[in-house]
Amino acid sequence: MYTVTVLESFVAQHFLTVPDAGPEGEPHSHRYEIELAFRGPELNEFDYLVDIDDVEAALDGLHSRYADTMLNDLPEFEGYNPSVERFARVVWERVTDEVTDDTVTELTVTIWEDDQAHAAYEASVPCASA
Repeated sequence: MYTVTVLESFVAQHFLTVPDAGPEGEPHSHRYEIELAFRGPELNEFDYLVDIDDVEAALDGLHSRYADTMLNDLPEFEGYNPSVERFARVVWERVTDEVTDDTVTELTVTIWEDDQAHAAYEASVPCASA
């Protein structure tokens, strides 16, 4: 199995919407580091697992979408607690919509919230040609 991993970091804000969230229930910032790990058993005709230009475009899109924003105000978090776990799922959905190489069969999105905690979402990637 091949793996290609890329990183992006930025600062964004959120507040948790669960009962008794304590200080996390107040608006605050985190330095998020997003790690995308693409996996697949085969390489394409150019001996790549994933088109790095597509990955860089997806990273640019993530940065543009989330840097210096209040996550709670974005439609993808409407009705959800903007936890780091939820954020990982949201990023997975955005990236799999943009990076569609048939050689990629799995994607793991790990998001570090500052240097203290991280969460991940991992799933099989739907085949782009289907």
